[in-house]
Amino acid sequence: METYFDDSIIKTSIMPCHNQQPNNVNQDHAVMKQVRFANNASISAVSNSGAEEVKEACGNEHVEEQVQLGPQLKLLPLNDQIRELQTIIRDIKTSRGDFVFCADRLIRLVVEQGLNQLPYSECTVITPTGHKYEGVKFEKGNCGVSIMRSGEAMEQGLRDCCRSIRIGKILIQSDEDTQKAKVYYAKFPPDIYRRKVLLMYPILSTGNTVIEAVRVLIEHGLLPKHIILLSLFSTPHGAKSIIQEFPDITILTTEVHPVAPTHFGQKYFGTD
Repeated sequence: METYFDDSIIKTSIMPCHNQQPNNVNQDHAVMKQVRFANNASISAVSNSGAEEVKEACGNEHVEEQVQLGPQLKLLPLNDQIRELQTIIRDIKTSRGDFVFCADRLIRLVVEQGLNQLPYSECTVITPTGHKYEGVKFEKGNCGVSIMRSGEAMEQGLRDCCRSIRIGKILIQSDEDTQKAKVYYAKFPPDIYRRKVLLMYPILSTGNTVIEAVRVLIEHGLLPKHIILLSLFSTPHGAKSIIQEFPDITILTTEVHPVAPTHFGQKYFGTD
């Protein structure tokens, strides 16, 4: 059973030092602590109840559209660093070297927040000084899946954070006549149906490619609630299409804007 902690519980259970005495913790709490999910308070969940927070985080005129998309869409808290990276990536004058550098930085931030969505358990380790330290460790059974080709740009950022993580691939292209997404290649770990999946695709424009990719994952036995979609930029239409098709999926991105930088893949790989 997946268990989520509210702020009051987190305050009493986050990695106390060896000489700290925990607050009153009952038996039920002890059971709940065994496996839990990272608290999402640091990420801006887009919901009707959090509209004001989202307005502050997004800092643009498209907030109302974002608010309607629900808590499945999560935005990284906006700060000057992220805003500058977004600006450089969108700027037509940006050189490819600067583009790749800034894209990799933004990817790393998204990946780090994506990892915070994965389940972990508490553990105790012994320090070099012989003291006990109460910490956490991620549960095993996670993997990444990149949607080729632009999704491959995010693979290194994931490997930088998780050196041994397994990464699958999906190749999806649009049919020239019908413009519908078509799967040409898919390779996953054989037990992917038991894993939590970080699905990587940097630009969500129409959402069609991601929808087709999720369908393939479902065909391999994976539940949508175990999919965390990592992206850099999304349009309201793209995010809405994905969430309407799969209400249990989680989308993590830095920005929702009607105009997506669709040149990302060509610029990143130098094929523009």
